[in-house]
Amino acid sequence: MSFDVQLTKQLGNTRIELRICAGPGITVLVGPSGVGKSSVLNMVAGLLRPDSGHIQVSGETLYDHRAGIDLPPEQRHAGYVFQDSRLFPHLRVIENLRYGERRARAGKSAFALEEISALLGIEALLQRWPRTLSGGEARRVAIGRALLSGARFLLLDEPLSFVDRARREEILRLIERLRDELALPMLYVTHDPDEARWLATTLVAI
Repeated sequence: MSFDVQLTKQLGNTRIELRICAGPGITVLVGPSGVGKSSVLNMVAGLLRPDSGHIQVSGETLYDHRAGIDLPPEQRHAGYVFQDSRLFPHLRVIENLRYGERRARAGKSAFALEEISALLGIEALLQRWPRTLSGGEARRVAIGRALLSGARFLLLDEPLSFVDRARREEILRLIERLRDELALPMLYVTHDPDEARWLATTLVAI
Protein backbone atom coordinates (compact mmCIF):
# COMPACT_ATOMS: atom_id res chain seq x y z
CA MET A 1 0.00 0.00 0.00
CA SER A 2 1.44 3.39 -0.97
CA PHE A 3 -0.31 5.53 1.64
CA ASP A 4 -1.88 4.32 4.87
CA VAL A 5 -2.81 7.48 6.73
CA GLN A 6 -5.17 8.10 9.62
CA LEU A 7 -4.85 11.41 11.39
CA THR A 8 -6.62 14.16 13.27
CA LYS A 9 -5.51 17.75 13.72
CA GLN A 10 -7.19 20.83 15.15
CA LEU A 11 -6.04 24.01 13.41
CA GLY A 12 -7.92 27.00 14.81
CA ASN A 13 -11.56 26.52 13.78
CA THR A 14 -10.67 23.80 11.27
CA ARG A 15 -10.62 20.18 12.37
CA ILE A 16 -8.97 17.67 10.05
CA GLU A 17 -10.05 14.03 10.29
CA LEU A 18 -8.71 11.94 7.46
CA ARG A 19 -8.35 8.28 6.50
CA ILE A 20 -6.43 7.24 3.37
CA CYS A 21 -5.82 3.67 2.18
CA ALA A 22 -4.28 3.90 -1.27
CA GLY A 23 -2.42 1.56 -3.57
CA PRO A 24 0.20 2.50 -6.20
CA GLY A 25 -0.16 5.60 -8.34
CA ILE A 26 -1.37 9.11 -7.53
CA THR A 27 -3.56 9.74 -4.51
CA VAL A 28 -5.37 13.05 -5.04
CA LEU A 29 -6.80 15.11 -2.19
CA VAL A 30 -9.47 17.37 -3.62
CA GLY A 31 -11.54 20.01 -1.86
CA PRO A 32 -12.09 23.77 -1.51
CA SER A 33 -9.50 26.16 -0.12
CA GLY A 34 -9.17 26.33 3.65
CA VAL A 35 -10.14 22.74 4.52
CA GLY A 36 -6.60 21.64 5.41
CA LYS A 37 -5.30 19.91 2.27
CA SER A 38 -1.86 21.51 2.44
CA SER A 39 -1.72 20.80 6.16
CA VAL A 40 -2.17 17.10 5.39
CA LEU A 41 0.89 17.23 3.11
CA ASN A 42 2.83 19.03 5.84
CA MET A 43 1.92 16.28 8.32
CA VAL A 44 3.04 13.56 5.93
CA ALA A 45 6.28 15.47 5.32
CA GLY A 46 6.91 15.87 9.05
CA LEU A 47 6.57 19.67 9.03
CA LEU A 48 3.41 19.59 11.15
CA ARG A 49 2.60 17.09 13.89
CA PRO A 50 -0.86 15.46 13.97
CA ASP A 51 -2.81 15.31 17.22
CA SER A 52 -3.31 11.57 16.78
CA GLY A 53 -3.19 8.74 14.26
CA HIS A 54 -0.51 7.20 12.07
CA ILE A 55 1.24 7.77 8.73
CA GLN A 56 2.75 4.92 6.72
CA VAL A 57 4.20 5.21 3.23
CA SER A 58 5.05 2.03 1.28
CA GLY A 59 4.95 0.04 4.51
CA GLU A 60 7.30 2.34 6.46
CA THR A 61 5.91 4.03 9.57
CA LEU A 62 6.71 7.73 9.58
CA TYR A 63 4.43 8.68 12.45
CA ASP A 64 2.49 6.71 15.02
CA HIS A 65 1.02 8.57 17.97
CA ARG A 66 0.46 5.50 20.13
CA ALA A 67 3.88 3.98 19.44
CA GLY A 68 5.67 7.29 19.95
CA ILE A 69 7.16 7.29 16.43
CA ASP A 70 7.71 10.66 14.75
CA LEU A 71 10.52 10.64 12.17
CA PRO A 72 12.06 14.05 11.47
CA PRO A 73 11.50 15.44 7.96
CA GLU A 74 15.00 14.59 6.72
CA GLN A 75 14.45 10.91 7.58
CA ARG A 76 11.13 10.69 5.73
CA HIS A 77 12.73 11.24 2.30
CA ALA A 78 9.73 13.05 0.84
CA GLY A 79 10.11 15.04 -2.36
CA TYR A 80 7.96 18.13 -1.71
CA VAL A 81 6.85 20.37 -4.60
CA PHE A 82 5.30 23.50 -3.09
CA GLN A 83 2.74 25.81 -4.67
CA ASP A 84 5.36 28.47 -5.40
CA SER A 85 8.15 26.06 -6.49
CA ARG A 86 10.63 27.62 -3.98
CA LEU A 87 13.64 27.49 -6.26
CA PHE A 88 16.72 29.26 -4.91
CA PRO A 89 16.79 32.57 -6.83
CA HIS A 90 20.60 32.97 -6.51
CA LEU A 91 21.28 29.56 -8.11
CA ARG A 92 20.95 28.64 -11.77
CA VAL A 93 18.63 25.76 -12.66
CA ILE A 94 21.48 23.23 -12.78
CA GLU A 95 22.64 24.33 -9.33
CA ASN A 96 19.11 23.99 -7.95
CA LEU A 97 19.08 20.44 -9.29
CA ARG A 98 22.50 19.67 -7.83
CA TYR A 99 21.23 20.88 -4.46
CA GLY A 100 18.67 18.09 -4.69
CA GLU A 101 21.44 15.59 -5.48
CA ARG A 102 23.39 16.65 -2.39
CA ARG A 103 20.36 15.95 -0.20
CA ALA A 104 20.01 12.39 -1.48
CA ARG A 105 20.50 9.51 0.93
CA ALA A 106 24.12 8.38 1.25
CA GLY A 107 25.04 11.21 -1.10
CA LYS A 108 23.59 9.44 -4.15
CA SER A 109 20.32 9.98 -5.99
CA ALA A 110 18.43 7.10 -7.54
CA PHE A 111 18.42 9.14 -10.77
CA ALA A 112 21.13 10.87 -12.77
CA LEU A 113 20.76 14.60 -13.37
CA GLU A 114 20.95 14.05 -17.13
CA GLU A 115 18.23 11.37 -16.92
CA ILE A 116 15.84 13.60 -14.99
CA SER A 117 16.59 16.60 -17.21
CA ALA A 118 15.67 14.57 -20.27
CA LEU A 119 12.56 13.08 -18.67
CA LEU A 120 11.28 16.52 -17.66
CA GLY A 121 12.40 18.25 -20.86
CA ILE A 122 14.52 20.86 -19.05
CA GLU A 123 17.91 20.34 -20.72
CA ALA A 124 17.67 23.76 -22.38
CA LEU A 125 16.94 25.45 -19.05
CA LEU A 126 20.00 24.32 -17.08
CA GLN A 127 21.91 27.61 -17.33
CA ARG A 128 18.86 29.80 -16.76
CA TRP A 129 18.09 31.76 -13.58
CA PRO A 130 14.79 30.96 -11.80
CA ARG A 131 13.47 34.48 -12.37
CA THR A 132 13.56 33.89 -16.14
CA LEU A 133 11.42 30.74 -16.02
CA SER A 134 7.72 30.52 -16.78
CA GLY A 135 5.41 28.97 -14.18
CA GLY A 136 5.40 25.65 -16.01
CA GLU A 137 9.19 25.62 -16.39
CA ALA A 138 9.68 26.38 -12.70
CA ARG A 139 7.33 23.51 -11.79
CA ARG A 140 9.34 21.07 -13.90
CA VAL A 141 12.59 22.18 -12.28
CA ALA A 142 11.06 21.87 -8.80
CA ILE A 143 9.89 18.34 -9.59
CA GLY A 144 13.36 17.50 -10.89
CA ARG A 145 15.01 18.77 -7.71
CA ALA A 146 12.60 16.68 -5.62
CA LEU A 147 13.34 13.54 -7.64
CA LEU A 148 17.10 14.05 -7.42
CA SER A 149 16.91 14.40 -3.63
CA GLY A 150 16.46 10.64 -3.30
CA ALA A 151 12.74 10.95 -2.64
CA ARG A 152 10.85 7.76 -1.79
CA PHE A 153 7.56 9.51 -2.54
CA LEU A 154 6.34 12.85 -3.87
CA LEU A 155 4.08 15.45 -2.29
CA LEU A 156 2.64 17.95 -4.78
CA ASP A 157 0.75 20.95 -3.43
CA GLU A 158 -1.39 22.61 -6.12
CA PRO A 159 1.44 22.34 -8.69
CA LEU A 160 -0.66 24.03 -11.38
CA SER A 161 -1.67 27.04 -9.26
CA PHE A 162 0.65 29.50 -11.04
CA VAL A 163 0.74 27.80 -14.43
CA ASP A 164 -1.04 29.47 -17.34
CA ARG A 165 -3.82 27.54 -19.02
CA ALA A 166 -1.75 26.85 -22.13
CA ARG A 167 0.82 24.94 -20.02
CA ARG A 168 -1.55 23.09 -17.67
CA GLU A 169 -2.06 20.08 -19.93
CA GLU A 170 1.70 19.85 -20.50
CA ILE A 171 2.36 19.57 -16.74
CA LEU A 172 -0.54 17.14 -16.24
CA ARG A 173 0.86 14.85 -18.92
CA LEU A 174 4.30 15.12 -17.32
CA ILE A 175 2.93 14.04 -13.95
CA GLU A 176 1.18 11.14 -15.68
CA ARG A 177 4.54 10.07 -17.12
CA LEU A 178 6.16 10.21 -13.69
CA ARG A 179 3.33 8.06 -12.34
CA ASP A 180 3.66 5.48 -15.08
CA GLU A 181 7.44 5.40 -15.61
CA LEU A 182 8.89 5.95 -12.12
CA ALA A 183 6.24 4.19 -10.01
CA LEU A 184 6.83 6.57 -7.09
CA PRO A 185 3.88 7.01 -4.72
CA MET A 186 2.45 10.53 -5.06
CA LEU A 187 0.13 12.52 -2.82
CA TYR A 188 -1.33 15.38 -4.85
CA VAL A 189 -3.44 18.31 -3.63
CA THR A 190 -5.86 20.29 -5.80
CA HIS A 191 -9.13 22.21 -5.59
CA ASP A 192 -9.90 21.46 -9.26
CA PRO A 193 -12.21 18.44 -9.78
CA ASP A 194 -11.23 18.08 -13.46
CA GLU A 195 -7.54 17.99 -12.54
CA ALA A 196 -8.29 15.41 -9.85
CA ARG A 197 -10.22 13.15 -12.22
CA TRP A 198 -7.46 13.39 -14.83
CA LEU A 199 -4.68 12.20 -12.52
CA ALA A 200 -6.16 10.24 -9.65
CA THR A 201 -5.55 6.57 -9.12
CA THR A 202 -7.19 7.08 -5.72
CA LEU A 203 -9.44 10.10 -5.13
CA VAL A 204 -10.01 11.44 -1.61
CA ALA A 205 -12.47 14.29 -0.99
CA ILE A 206 -11.63 16.52 1.96
